[in-house]
Amino acid sequence: QVQLVESGGGLVQAGASLRLSCAASGLTFSRYAMGWFRQAPGKEREFVAAISRSGLTTPYADSVKGRFTISRDNTENTVLLQMNGLKPEDTAVYYCAASSSYIIQRFPVGAMNYWGKGTLVTVSS
Repeated sequence: QVQLVESGGGLVQAGASLRLSCAASGLTFSRYAMGWFRQAPGKEREFVAAISRSGLTTPYADSVKGRFTISRDNTENTVLLQMNGLKPEDTAVYYCAASSSYIIQRFPVGAMNYWGKGTLVTVSS
């Protein structure tokens, strides 16, 4: 049974940093591209960042480029999202997801095979 478990969310002030973590189990982690998505209240789920199997390719959404950094550890089966310079508009539930696709891109939601349950990030102004 595949499980993706996110952690690290919380309430912070604008300008602060958070690091989200996703622990994967039940799959051969190194064979999956990984991604982070987010969903704000009343909005559709949107792509944030992705990382290839090797970690060498990392596309980002324009809204987070230069502020967020995705990384992975294939020995620990984890993927991280370092978020700096947080803004109120970053407030959302953040989801970790895995894709068997070999094309690394700004993944559409439908390209992901497995999802975590999410972790809430709230940024106050």
